[in-house]
Amino acid sequence: MASWSEFAADEPRLADEIRLLMQQYGPGFGYLATVRADGGPRVHPVSPVITDEGLFCFVLDSPKRRDLERDGRYALHSFPPEESDDEAYVAGRARPVTDQARVARVAEIGRAAPQVDWRLFEFTVDVAMLTRRDQGGAAGPVEGSAGPAVQVWLDPRASHPARRVGAAAAEGRRGRHGFDTRRSAA
Repeated sequence: MASWSEFAADEPRLADEIRLLMQQYGPGFGYLATVRADGGPRVHPVSPVITDEGLFCFVLDSPKRRDLERDGRYALHSFPPEESDDEAYVAGRARPVTDQARVARVAEIGRAAPQVDWRLFEFTVDVAMLTRRDQGGAAGPVEGSAGPAVQVWLDPRASHPARRVGAAAAEGRRGRHGFDTRRSAA
């Protein structure tokens, strides 16, 4: 599992573009997917904090915090820009930050209110993806265009199902982050 800073050192351009989409409205803004106790996905709006130290999120006492405490798998998706359908996505594992000096540094940067019952989580990065679409806002390939430009980074130290032969069949078509990827025939 790579930290945000390790990912950014490996792919600085991609990390910068993902950071720009996550912070396009000032403070970070995106959608956090967590795994419920029954295995299903849960989605929440959040304000991620991206620093040179890492990718963090302050999480109030809530179902999403209990999800992260029980099962740290997450996916984070950017809020869509007004002028395009560009998107950024990162996924990995969340872990609570216990170093109080680090918590204080990130709280200052993220302007987290000290009197609120939040817990700081650091998000590792197993997968990072950036999709750029035609500036006309088309959701798919437009006649005469090459379609969306997609950049994907996979943590080179992680074992990714996409890199193993027959992984989808062996894992019952369940994606790396626990979500069922099967589609109906209809």
